[in-house]
Amino acid sequence: MGQLKSKCDGLVPGFAPRVRTSTLEEGPPRYSSHHLDVSIQQDDCNLQVPSIIVSDMDLRFVMELQKSSLYSTLDQVPQLEHYASTLPRQQQARSRPSLGTLRRVSKVNSSSVESLTDSGSEESKGPKEKAPVKLGWVIGPAFHCMLNIWGVILFLRLSWITSQAGILLTCLIVLMSVTVNTATTLSISAIATNGRVDAGGTYFMISRSLGPEVGAPIGLVFAFANVLGCALNTVGFAEVVQDLMQSYGSVIIDPISTIRIVGVITVTGLLLISLAGMEWESKAQILFFVAIMISFVAYLVGTFIPPGTVKKSQGIFGYRSDIFVSNLTPDWRGADGNFFSMFAIFFPATTGILSGVNICGDLKDPATSIPKGTLHAIFWTTISYLVIPLTVGACVIRDASGNVNDTLTANSTGTCVGMGCSQGWNFTECTLSQSCQYGLANNLQVLGQVSAVYHLITLGVFAASLSSALSFLVFAPKVFQCLCRDNIYPYIGLFGKGYGKSDEPFRAYILSYVLSIVFILIAELNIIAALISNLFLCTYGLINFSCFHATVTNSPGWRPSFRYYNKWVALYGAVISIVLMFLLTWWAALVIFGVIIFLFGYVYYKKPKINWGSSVQAGTYNMALSSSVSLSGVEDHVKNFRPQCLVLTGPPNQRPALVDFVGSFTEHISLMICGDIIMERQTRPHDATDSMVKWMKKRKVCSFYTPFTAESLRVGARHLLQASGLGKLKPNTLVLGFKSNWRETAPESTVDYINTIYDTFDHNYSLCILRMMDGLDIYSHYEFEENDHKEHNKDDSDQTRTVFQSDQGKKTIDIYWIADDGGLTLLVPYLLTRRKRWNSCKVRVFIVGDEQNMDERRKEMTALLQRFRLDFNDVIVMTDSEKRPQLKNLSRFVDSVAPFRLFDEQRDGLSVQEPSKHAPWKISDKHFEAFRLKSERKVRLNEIIRRNSQHAALVLVSLPVPQSDCPSVLYMAWLDALTCGLHCPALLIRGNQQNVLTFYCQ
Repeated sequence: MGQLKSKCDGLVPGFAPRVRTSTLEEGPPRYSSHHLDVSIQQDDCNLQVPSIIVSDMDLRFVMELQKSSLYSTLDQVPQLEHYASTLPRQQQARSRPSLGTLRRVSKVNSSSVESLTDSGSEESKGPKEKAPVKLGWVIGPAFHCMLNIWGVILFLRLSWITSQAGILLTCLIVLMSVTVNTATTLSISAIATNGRVDAGGTYFMISRSLGPEVGAPIGLVFAFANVLGCALNTVGFAEVVQDLMQSYGSVIIDPISTIRIVGVITVTGLLLISLAGMEWESKAQILFFVAIMISFVAYLVGTFIPPGTVKKSQGIFGYRSDIFVSNLTPDWRGADGNFFSMFAIFFPATTGILSGVNICGDLKDPATSIPKGTLHAIFWTTISYLVIPLTVGACVIRDASGNVNDTLTANSTGTCVGMGCSQGWNFTECTLSQSCQYGLANNLQVLGQVSAVYHLITLGVFAASLSSALSFLVFAPKVFQCLCRDNIYPYIGLFGKGYGKSDEPFRAYILSYVLSIVFILIAELNIIAALISNLFLCTYGLINFSCFHATVTNSPGWRPSFRYYNKWVALYGAVISIVLMFLLTWWAALVIFGVIIFLFGYVYYKKPKINWGSSVQAGTYNMALSSSVSLSGVEDHVKNFRPQCLVLTGPPNQRPALVDFVGSFTEHISLMICGDIIMERQTRPHDATDSMVKWMKKRKVCSFYTPFTAESLRVGARHLLQASGLGKLKPNTLVLGFKSNWRETAPESTVDYINTIYDTFDHNYSLCILRMMDGLDIYSHYEFEENDHKEHNKDDSDQTRTVFQSDQGKKTIDIYWIADDGGLTLLVPYLLTRRKRWNSCKVRVFIVGDEQNMDERRKEMTALLQRFRLDFNDVIVMTDSEKRPQLKNLSRFVDSVAPFRLFDEQRDGLSVQEPSKHAPWKISDKHFEAFRLKSERKVRLNEIIRRNSQHAALVLVSLPVPQSDCPSVLYMAWLDALTCGLHCPALLIRGNQQNVLTFYCQ
């Protein structure tokens, strides 16, 4: 199809908008302003070309109109908008023209252009809403990660851990935690830069990487962990407030009730900040950050201030080398005094690295902000967590009494024990009795005592606990909102609704708030703290495994712009996270894995209709490809034979009986391909293939769907026979529906059908033809052509029930094994009886014999079936198969073929040649007489089948192999005669004469 070119170089199929610009005497051309005018001009080419005058506000619209390729005005150059369809919950992406549109010669009228330009003008004139606040890498990931990593452990527990583990092991604990966090951060950065990360943070990354089966459970568990984190940090803040109130003698009721009241008030205030939006939340976090930095500076300044007598009595002596050396080694105390107990206490302090990911929907550029901000946060917080053990370990001894009179004087007698002796203080009494109230090992407020201003450390504790609680309260609803919108779990969809320009999950905020209050009222933190650590470790492990799995699957879609990651580092992070879960709290690890396995099983069973292009899909492809290639080098063996079926179903939803029957014995056993031969005169909607696949998936049919366009059934079947499958995953059996309308339809159609059977045997395929008492088709062939689009647009849930979906009870499966075909006639019913719907059926085998050797034939067949290990012990010998059929049945057969006979013996030569030439399907008298005996045997066999198998669940009959000189219509009449008059499904089956059953071990 060529293109005609006009004198003005315009293309006939469409037009290129001409943009008229106003120019000044100097400078480049400028667009005219304040109006958009579309006028149609007539040129020498008689083409209507719009001249568009645009304003500065319409610049983008005009540029889009100009984005056509060099090939056609309809064809467009690559644009970012064309690829936005992969983004979830985005506005409808701008679509490029389809191939069909580009191939069609179409004219674009001016009215369509006017409507486009008018809509563009109206859109430009509309009021523009203020864009939602987006955060950079500093205010976003860096601040949020640092604030979440800096917590109460920094100020209230790190000094105590130093006294237990010593400076060296404390630094080792910090570095071990940082190692896990850094490996996880590298994995996070790789996943976050492998495409745009939407709101949902950790859940979004894991689910889109490992699929909904793994992502959904982790998303639910992680959202719950964030709720618990909010509750715990709020209770931690409330405990500090309660201690202050108690020190000033101001207690509301009792300590527990005070914590509950203060906690509820605090989380309510945090909720109000969260509801105000990310802008207010970020401002609050900046204030918390400043407060933490002030308290940290106050502590560092305090380490250089010479201590007074009071501080010395509390074990604070400033920088001393001997104190530093004595605190290098551990001094385990208590039942839980060991390395892993200290690690379990410290590790929750470093679980804030996911904070930047959890707000990725509020970042300007997540791909840049997340790696940059998170790595900076890890670096600076690691420095701070190393500085405190080094400084406090060099300034403070482990045990001190706090008594200013415990100085070591020249008149002191007796033995002095402890590091206080070298500093001029005698803390021997409380050290030996383990009753010291001060020092690294006894006082959790050591940093405040060392600080230049004690209450600045309290300010830091407040800021750290409140910032972490606020972050968790913000993260949990956003993660949960994303999970709810994916509709993976039932009854949670209402929490996915967003409000305002920033799409804030107000409903999820309220839910998180209520759950936080529940745990605040419990006010028991020790048990839940271990569970939270394991929840985060489990999340870290899956994030690292996601990165590792996406890398090893070699998916072309795995192209992270962050290059500083390694699959083995990611695997190390995954393994060490799981190991630490069991080392820290084994029972919590078991509980978490139990919950995740339950949630995984639910999603796996429900199989949600979503496709995220996960690495699991890529891994499945790799395994399938590798296995297929490996299988190609394996020689065929009779023990591994499987009936791999190419089923000519047409549209599968119109022949559900044929689909259900083949699926009954191939599901999870062998290959099934539904072939749809589309005649050239037929039309199908563009999404027909997708609708057929969805129909089969909803029907739980394990099959491929292969449409093929051909001029006839025979041509299409021949190509499918040769080209279907991959390597050894190639069909070896063709399954057809019975052509029940062979008498009424055009004879050419019947000949085409029979020739397809001939081609099947020529290609050494086995053959099955299924005949139903009511036919196979739901809709007639012609009705389908007329209502093709309507049928495909039907709801996929409209599933027609067939007899093969019902329990067959204790009926019989009758096998008429007339000819030895290699065993396929026995193998198919055996596979059927392995199914639940068929396993109660009794299988009967009918064979040909005579009265003289009937017992011997039965014994031989029974022995053969036993050697085959087939539980078909009911063998019936047909001794009357050689008798002539009843006259009425024979007459019915003769009448059925009468319209297709030439009756040439009753005509002269010339009158016979003419119809024979133009109607090759006609049966000559010579052929009819030559095959008379075979015809009578088919009719007689049908009488026997109808007599014995009227109430069977299924009848299988050996299909006769047609001789090359057998007329097509006569062969069709044989197939009809064999199976007519039955009220149950009948299967005409024939193997390719090669063994598919064996009783040998090798």
